[in-house]
Amino acid sequence: MPSKLLLATRNKGKIEEFRRILESIAPGEIELLGLEDFPQAHEVDETGSSFEENAVLKARQMCDVTGIPAIADDSGLCIDFLNGDPGIFSARWAGEHGNDLANNAKVLESMAEVPAGERGARFTCAAAFALPSGEVVTRLADFEGEILFSPEGERGFGYDPIFKPAGYSVSSAQLSPQEKDQISHRGKALRAIAPDVIEALKSLG
Repeated sequence: MPSKLLLATRNKGKIEEFRRILESIAPGEIELLGLEDFPQAHEVDETGSSFEENAVLKARQMCDVTGIPAIADDSGLCIDFLNGDPGIFSARWAGEHGNDLANNAKVLESMAEVPAGERGARFTCAAAFALPSGEVVTRLADFEGEILFSPEGERGFGYDPIFKPAGYSVSSAQLSPQEKDQISHRGKALRAIAPDVIEALKSLG
C-alpha cells in the first residue's frame, strides 16, 4: 500500500506538478494528498522572512494538524532590477493572493523601460519535509532566466507566461509539463528532497 504524504497546498497546479515528479521518482510508492482532503486544515500564515522559513512553517503545522508526514514549498520570482522582489510576496504582489493576471501585469509595468539584457530573474523554491517526530528536512533550488516583455503561452501558472528560462527561446508557459519539471525550481527542489521523503516514509511502514 502506498505511503501517505500530504502536500500542504490547495493549489491544483502545484499538486499536479508534485504528483508527476514523485511518480517519476517513486512510481506507485506514495499517495499524495492535498489540503482539500483535510477540511480542518486552515491556511498557514506565512510569517517567515525567507522561502525556507515559510516552507518549514507550512510543513510543520500541517503535519501537526493531520498527523501525516507533510511536504510544503514556498517559492517565488526574484527579479534583479527590482532588488529581488516580488520574492516571498510573489503570490500577492498585486494585492490579491493568487491573482496571476494582476501579478504578471504589475511586473511587466514595473519593467516596462528595462531593456533586454537587464531583465534577469530567477524562481527560487524551498521545499520542507516534516515528520510527526518533529524532524524537518529542507532543500533549496533556483531556476534562472529573464522577464519577457509580454505574456507568452497558455501552460503552467503564476509567472510562467512572462518568464523565459535561461538557454530557451520560449516562456515557461510554452514548455510541456515534463520539460518544465526537469528544469524548474520546484522540480529541482523536490527531486533533491525526494530520497529523504521516500526513505522516511518507508521507515514508518
